[in-house]
Amino acid sequence: MKTPTFVQPFSDPALVARYADTTPQRIPGFHDLHRMALILLSERAKSNARILALAAGGGLELKSFAQARPDWSFVGVDPSQAMLDLAAQVLGPLGSQVDLISGYVDDAPLELFDGATCLLTLHFLSKAERLSLLKSLRVRLKPGAALVVAHHCRPKEGAAEDWLARSIAFATGTETTAEAISSASNMAQHLTLLSPQEEEGLLREAGFMASALFYAGLSFRGWVAYAEDQA
Repeated sequence: MKTPTFVQPFSDPALVARYADTTPQRIPGFHDLHRMALILLSERAKSNARILALAAGGGLELKSFAQARPDWSFVGVDPSQAMLDLAAQVLGPLGSQVDLISGYVDDAPLELFDGATCLLTLHFLSKAERLSLLKSLRVRLKPGAALVVAHHCRPKEGAAEDWLARSIAFATGTETTAEAISSASNMAQHLTLLSPQEEEGLLREAGFMASALFYAGLSFRGWVAYAEDQA
């Protein structure tokens, strides 16, 4: 399979080397996003749960989850081997709780997990690709299991480029400059930015119910939804 365009930067050694240090500074409430995701997963996933984390390269959310829940085990899937190598370094001894797999959602074990996450990734996928991924996730979840997603969105309040520019300003520690606005315009052309209604519609179409917004930080939004019983 040809490597998707969005994966290529995450094979850049310089970017990978900086990822663990810079990403928490670039995403509003990054560590709190992980804490909230853990709360939502824990409501349905109890002792000895097994959790699937898509786009888990870097290992930051896996480290947060594994530290908080030593009784859980995890499968982390990512298409970038360089990012998986970083995840192994970040996890250190916690790696005993985690199986890391190089690939995509269809390379994940076809078993029923107690919960799943896909953080800071879906904006790279087209609407059709996103729906396909969500459907593949659904068949890997127990009925009622929580799925937690978070990524760039097209907020209903104002233009998408304006919110992306604010996110860029946050990431760079500056004001919303002309340069940030120009970068945001370029980003908007390369990302798939859906409205909240479209986001929730895709979750329903993929077989998830009761979706609810739980996180909002400038252009980022996060939802939790629950796998429908398809019996």
